[in-house]
Amino acid sequence: MKNNFQADFSRRADTLPAGSPADVPLTLKIGEEILCGIPACCSPTVTRRAADASVVLRVFEGRHPSGLILRAEATEYRDFPVTEWVVYLTNPTDHDSPIVSDLRLTGVIPGEGAVLTHSNGDTCHEDGYEVYHTPVTETVSLTPADGTSCNGAFPYMRLSTPEGGVNLAVGWTGMWLAEFSPAENGTRFSVGQRRCHTKLLPGETIRTPSLTLMAYAGDENHGMNLWRRWYLAHVLPRENGAPLPPKLCLHVWNVDGPEFTGATEEKQLLGLRTYIERGMKPDIWWFDAGWYPCDHDWPHTGTWEHDTARFPNGLGPVGKACDDNGVQFLLWFEPERVRADTWLWDNHPEWLLKREGDENALLDLGCREACDWLIGHVDEKIKDYHIRIYRQDFNFNPRPFWEEHEAEDRIGALENLHIQGYLRYWDALLDRNPGLWMDSCASGGRRNDIETMRRAVPLHYTDVGYGDHPIKQKQHRLMFEWIPYFRAHNMSWDDEEGNYGSGYHPVDRFAFHCAMAPALTNMTTYDGPEEEYAAAAEMLPIWRRAAELELRGDYYPLTECKKDNRDWYVMQFDDPATGDGFVQLIRNTHTESDTFMLYMHVEDPEAEYFFENMENGDMMQLSGEQLKAGIPLTVENPRQGIVWFYHTVSF
Repeated sequence: MKNNFQADFSRRADTLPAGSPADVPLTLKIGEEILCGIPACCSPTVTRRAADASVVLRVFEGRHPSGLILRAEATEYRDFPVTEWVVYLTNPTDHDSPIVSDLRLTGVIPGEGAVLTHSNGDTCHEDGYEVYHTPVTETVSLTPADGTSCNGAFPYMRLSTPEGGVNLAVGWTGMWLAEFSPAENGTRFSVGQRRCHTKLLPGETIRTPSLTLMAYAGDENHGMNLWRRWYLAHVLPRENGAPLPPKLCLHVWNVDGPEFTGATEEKQLLGLRTYIERGMKPDIWWFDAGWYPCDHDWPHTGTWEHDTARFPNGLGPVGKACDDNGVQFLLWFEPERVRADTWLWDNHPEWLLKREGDENALLDLGCREACDWLIGHVDEKIKDYHIRIYRQDFNFNPRPFWEEHEAEDRIGALENLHIQGYLRYWDALLDRNPGLWMDSCASGGRRNDIETMRRAVPLHYTDVGYGDHPIKQKQHRLMFEWIPYFRAHNMSWDDEEGNYGSGYHPVDRFAFHCAMAPALTNMTTYDGPEEEYAAAAEMLPIWRRAAELELRGDYYPLTECKKDNRDWYVMQFDDPATGDGFVQLIRNTHTESDTFMLYMHVEDPEAEYFFENMENGDMMQLSGEQLKAGIPLTVENPRQGIVWFYHTVSF
């Protein structure tokens, strides 16, 4: 990726200036009055401070004649052409405010012929993770299908023109709305909470979604990799101050019950010990749903205590064994779902939002008392159980719970306060437990907006297609582009004819090839056959070397993913700082040709590229000119992959 530093920053300056209160990209109604920016009637002030050498925070604040305080925060990056906006409204008075509505972050992105690249996100079905390219010739509206942020609409998108474009990310873990429409000399965007028509009670604060805008000059490959570099530098959570390295996950599950409902201290310690003794030490020991009293029904949540019948000593012995072996203990929670005959249901019904006929209740995190209790209780479990990775799931739609409990003059308030509480809860756990990091899940990847990703990584980005390789390839294509740290399973669901469905292969080399992601769950069981352990001993070093390059290199998808087992799947990662990279080719189960014409991204046509295939020891040397012209590469058999690592030498 060529360095377009000055051109990128020049485009940012042209896209969204942030100099004065009038420039704040805000529109709203207070009562019947329409406001744009923070107008003079609010007597606005501007403060500026450097958060660190790379980040400047500008705060625009004013008090409206109604008494409402408007506070807009603009975070500007000095090392990337990125600006982030969020606006807060607070009622400091002793009476209700006028109705606040049409609260939006809005502006115009310059450039003719704009095309919006967007996705439907994780729909929990095979149709998810599709990518669309929509010319903005009329209004384009994007909004999730329910109360989660990534189901039916993905909160990451790119508006591109022939001269460059803007990457956008919406930070809202609920129902957001983004609209794009033609404007004079450009495209108008409008982003906000989908439903907002509410008074503010005394002392109450509501907020907009956050909006991240990254300007870039040049083509979409440049825009994509500029985003990846910024995300890895500034968004991806750190591990004790250092970038997250690749992680190997192992577990013992589905023993004497679904998920972990049959787990015991003895079985967990046996599994961990056996993996290590057999030479497969995990980075993460994964303990998912069912460790609490649930009678083999893992969704029966609401009592966040270990099942004393199966864990008479608590989960501390499992967590401590992980600590003693240099392994991180991950534990699953779903605190927002509460069912009958649990501790929360019985002891604090006033904290729950219920619906007639629905077995789930929603723990109202907008209720400060409920949120404070949850912070204290889970913090205690993190310490007692030696939890190093907090995993949070969310398996139902909160939208009807919010809507059925709101008044006509409080539309959107419950959702707004809940999401603020959700973020406050996560921040408190992180503040109280230095070194802790988080995994975000919501029936897969339905809650991976950028506000959540600042606090977590999506180790479980989908519930669909773990072993259906063409589907997984499509999912990985989008994840590598926007959320580059995620986990894959090395599972295979193809049958002897190469069709996907009820077939199941043991873990083999092809399963590893189809799971080349920064984090990996190896599905070989602790008591699995020697041949699977032998395959893992050869493939895990290849996976780890590739994963390290995925976390520092630029990404180049070299084939289109159409969820078709007749297609090739080819990708490249290139680290221009070191000259290292790799190309992976996967010949899917029904790919007819054994040869693929490879056209790599080449930084320096005059350089020499030295390639190595770690699986068989093959090596080759090619010039940048040869690679630009294209070279045929052979994969002899269907259902086979090759990883060619390379090092570049420039002259």
